[in-house]
Amino acid sequence: MIELAILGVLQESDLHGYELKKRLREVLGPLSSVSFGSLYPALARLEAAGAVKAVEAAEPVPTIPMTGSFTGEAAAFRSTRAMAPAQGAARTLRRKAERGPRGKKVYGITEEGAARLCELIADPTDDDRTFNVKVAFCRFCDPATRLGLLRRRREALAARLAERRNRPAKAADRYRKALLEHDTETVERDIAWLDGLIASEENS
Repeated sequence: MIELAILGVLQESDLHGYELKKRLREVLGPLSSVSFGSLYPALARLEAAGAVKAVEAAEPVPTIPMTGSFTGEAAAFRSTRAMAPAQGAARTLRRKAERGPRGKKVYGITEEGAARLCELIADPTDDDRTFNVKVAFCRFCDPATRLGLLRRRREALAARLAERRNRPAKAADRYRKALLEHDTETVERDIAWLDGLIASEENS
């Protein structure tokens, strides 16, 4: 799932490792445990597969304005040289911001990575956690992939709900019974939510 989340986040924007880790935590939830020890190996695998690449922002090259006179152009050249240390310091700060505090790379997704993202979203092996991540990035895929994701989830929840109604669990006490009722109501709300998304996708 971490590779799915990485590709989805990088599809939104190029990021360095530290900022990518922060965005993954937002996507996966506060209880997720994405460490640099798991992030960088995943990035290395994706980079080796051609799904992710290192990118660097281009820095502007200072130019000397053409004044039409030797004296004027010489003065402009001296002014440019005098500003060079300050510009160099600014470039260093920009480079640090681009590269991040923990790594020297800014990561971006490739065309292969964008295709791989849609393949992962189309994969039928969904679970509760993976489904949420897929929904977060399914806008990057074609309508058929999005509809397939939503319909699979609805079918799975409908089957879960039917099983519970056919075989009601015996609760040991009223608190356990309340939890079971709450879980059933949650599944019913999720199905209604999916019905709305599916209808909207079909109409669009």
